Amino acid sequence: MRDKIAEYAAVEAAAEKFVKSVAEGDSRYARELFLDEAVLFGYLDGKLEHGSIEQFYHNVDTVSGGEHFRARIDVLAVEETLAVVRVLEEGWGGRIDFTDILLLLKMNGEWKCVAKAYNQNSDTIAR
Repeated sequence: MRDKIAEYAAVEAAAEKFVKSVAEGDSRYARELFLDEAVLFGYLDGKLEHGSIEQFYHNVDTVSGGEHFRARIDVLAVEETLAVVRVLEEGWGGRIDFTDILLLLKMNGEWKCVAKAYNQNSDTIAR
C-alpha cells in the first residue's frame, strides 16, 4: 500500500544525506544513511564495482563533487517500509554524470539504505 505523502518527505530527507556526502566529498553523512551491510553495484569508468558500500565511501572521500556538481532527488515509490529513490548527479569530480538508484527500508522508524546501484552516463566514461 502506498504510504502517506508526508512519508515521501522523510525519504527525501534521508536521501539528502547521500547527496550531501557526494557534494562535499565527506562520507560521514552517507554513513548515517547506509547500513553497514549495504551493497553497491555499478560501473565506474567501465570497471564493475560491487560488494560492500565501503567502496562508495572510499570514492566519496577521495573525490568531492566539485563546484559545478548538481544533484536531483526523485522519490519514486514509498510502500510503508520500502522506498525507491533515484538520484541524478551531474559533474561529480568535474566530469562524471550518474544515475543512482537507492533502495531504502524503514527500520525502527528510520529510513536506511540497503543497496545502491548506479549507471555512469556513457559520454562521461574516461577511455
